[in-house]
Amino acid sequence: MKVVYFFVVLLALASSIAFAYDPSPLQDFCVAINDTKTGVFVNGKFCKDPKLAKAEDFFFPGLGPGNTSNPLGSKVTAVTVNEILGLNTLGISLARIDFAPKGLNPPHTHPRGTEILVVLEGTLYVGFVASNQNDNRLFTKVLNKGDVFVFPIGLIHFQQNIGYGNALAIAGLSSQNPGVITIANAVFGSKPPISDEVLAKAFQVGKNVIDYLQKQFWYNNS
Repeated sequence: MKVVYFFVVLLALASSIAFAYDPSPLQDFCVAINDTKTGVFVNGKFCKDPKLAKAEDFFFPGLGPGNTSNPLGSKVTAVTVNEILGLNTLGISLARIDFAPKGLNPPHTHPRGTEILVVLEGTLYVGFVASNQNDNRLFTKVLNKGDVFVFPIGLIHFQQNIGYGNALAIAGLSSQNPGVITIANAVFGSKPPISDEVLAKAFQVGKNVIDYLQKQFWYNNS
């Protein structure tokens, strides 16, 4: 009896963990449709009648080079449920990341997805920071062509091109809509701005430093 009870509890825990992320599909596909006339938006997107689905719902045209002529020297081209409606409920997406020489994909998080990155060209310095309970440990690695690295869900991470030529990487993410929070943009570029008193105390600097940072233009490379 105790063994049966143990497995029931284990199954319940596994189920609760599973439902914490993108829902598992209960059909072949659920092509998203932006129709809110007859329903209430809760989590994810509405589905069109599967009989009306077509090949274009599962297609993204030409994942070509991104424009890296910006202050960061990088460009993220995301392919999520917003770009391919057929990704709805499938719990997966990807992104192409182009880097100019010395280009940076700045510290950011994906609140709803783990990321796995493969380098196709160039040399990248990458890393992520563990949470407070793990002493904010920094994990870094230099990646060359063909190397793969994983960034756990929700943790702050970055990639920088440390080579002298262009670099290219493809990232797979464990969510149809992983989201992105760029740390500097969120903290110093929020609208309306976070109180300089709050930030000055949090970062242990003077308000003049915070005021200066909040006046900067925080570029979004995605």
